[in-house]
Amino acid sequence: MDSFIINGGKPLEGEICISGAKNAVLPIMAATIIKSARYKIHNVPNLKDTRTMISLLEESGAKVKFDKNILFINTESCNNPLAPYKLVKTMRASFYMLGPFMSRFNTATVSLPGGCAWGPRPVDFHIKALKEMGANIVLKDGNIICNGKLKGGLIEFNKKSVGATGNIIMAAARAQEPTEILNAACEPEIVDLCNFVELMGINIEGIGTNHLTIYPNNDDISEIKHFVIPDRIEAGTFMIAALMTKGDVTISNVNPNHLEIVIKKLREAGAIIDIEESSIRVIYNGKINPVDIETKEYPGYPTDLQAQWMSLMTLSNGSSNIIENIYKDRFTHISELIRFGAEISFENNQAIIKGIKNLIPAPVMSTDIRASASLILAALTADGESSISRIYHIDRGYEDIELKIKKIGGAIKRINS
Repeated sequence: MDSFIINGGKPLEGEICISGAKNAVLPIMAATIIKSARYKIHNVPNLKDTRTMISLLEESGAKVKFDKNILFINTESCNNPLAPYKLVKTMRASFYMLGPFMSRFNTATVSLPGGCAWGPRPVDFHIKALKEMGANIVLKDGNIICNGKLKGGLIEFNKKSVGATGNIIMAAARAQEPTEILNAACEPEIVDLCNFVELMGINIEGIGTNHLTIYPNNDDISEIKHFVIPDRIEAGTFMIAALMTKGDVTISNVNPNHLEIVIKKLREAGAIIDIEESSIRVIYNGKINPVDIETKEYPGYPTDLQAQWMSLMTLSNGSSNIIENIYKDRFTHISELIRFGAEISFENNQAIIKGIKNLIPAPVMSTDIRASASLILAALTADGESSISRIYHIDRGYEDIELKIKKIGGAIKRINS
């Protein structure tokens, strides 16, 4: 397995360009199944997860070409509504195939999802909603087997779920009647999916709110073009890195409106932040203040930036608290950050971080995508050489992360073992 060697202690300075959003492009790729057509999708990050989704599309019969962050997808010959375990086990987002398969074929066989090692992400919401739309669902040999022409109807989620919201939007695209979703997720990635689905002739009311109505459309289409939104999680990671390394970094190709809570928290932590139309500059201003966070659904503080914030708070000038409300056991990075000398305690789903002056170099191990990012940030601040193993996790969510870090002055190299 590959690993990173990082020599830390230097401020990050310069400018980097953010890639397209992983959490937006994966459901959009799945959505190309809904209607037989040719699709051209721009600003697609070259990630392990993107390539896994390409394999899933090809398994279904799609023809896919990936060239310089542009995806060409032809779903005219798709005839196999199957997402097998060999692919699904590596990426939970594979479950997004369920809705598009049902929308187009009225049948789907999708393996129960895998992905990161931490915590359960139940698919109960997806299954319950599809049953309410008229699907017959059984579990057999680790697969969810779904059949039936979807009717539409009223779907109300007990708890907001990005995955379930996306799946039901896609499932409803060709149902017999409109589908109304109450308590829908309203993350920018869901908005991007809605905008993409509307290009197919499907009208969606309430985009960007928690109340969506999808009006199905079965008209034929031939070709669709779409630009994926920038990755707000990658942008937030580098914003935190700029402050944590006492640097001065401009992050371009971003939508600042997607990062309002992160900008607010970084300013509370002492950063100077200059905002332009599609760029954000983060400057260290002599201190890192302790700032509490509590992860919540959008527009609250994102769970995918919780680990990175914890890494930042290890160097604050006081004590701070972090409460994780989305995935309550998403704290595997704590033990690895402690290896850098961090002082962190954990009790009742709350982490208490006591800031210290300096982190020390250490060998550490990645456990999931965002935990990996937090360890890279810690290693970039520790004065000396650190190693991070199992970095295949980071390759699932960050495009060319070591090249971007090098561009702004970070000393990082990949070791192939």
